[in-house]
Amino acid sequence: MANKYVQNMFDDEIISCYRCPRLRQYSEMIAKIKVKRFRNWEYWGKPLPGYGDENASLLIVGLAPAAHGGNRTGRVFTGDESGKWVTKALYELGLSNLEFSLSREDNLILRGVYLTNAVKCAPPENKPLREEILNCNYFLRKEITSLRNLKVILALGKIAFDSVCIAFNEKCKFSHGVVYDVKGKKIVGSYHPSAQNTKTGRLTWESFMQVVRKAYELTKES
Repeated sequence: MANKYVQNMFDDEIISCYRCPRLRQYSEMIAKIKVKRFRNWEYWGKPLPGYGDENASLLIVGLAPAAHGGNRTGRVFTGDESGKWVTKALYELGLSNLEFSLSREDNLILRGVYLTNAVKCAPPENKPLREEILNCNYFLRKEITSLRNLKVILALGKIAFDSVCIAFNEKCKFSHGVVYDVKGKKIVGSYHPSAQNTKTGRLTWESFMQVVRKAYELTKES
């Protein structure tokens, strides 16, 4: 069963978390200052829980909410360039009912997929500290455990990949397209679809789709 929104029992715990004062203060500051193009938005400005299908076999993990993306819209991979790529890729595979995700009011439904971030608050310059990554790993482990049908984890970027490995207490080397078997799960690595990677050509749409499709195909293996 694919649900529009999964209210995990620890979502409130994530939203109310103050383990990383620097990140909370930054998220709240951005929500007040905003940017001109989003000046009419009421920003989320808090830690951001995951979103998706509670019966997901595929978990996609990003770095953190974008300051004017998830930190603005209140939903992971929503309202920024990375979110456009992720949602469009899932749409092409029949795992999303929408090709683009712009707000929490757009009725996005994900099928067999759950989305989250390694770090739940927007970090300054997209650079969380090591201590902040470890603090948030507590929540990532709980998300992984709560997805009882989980088979594959697609980690977008090295920080997300390393965070997943920390959650499993394993050491794996990140590279684009790499696949590891770890404690009954497949961990797949991909460059993060950030503007820094996509606009420079480091990550093309074709190479991104190839990895997302690989992760999806792996969920079908017994």
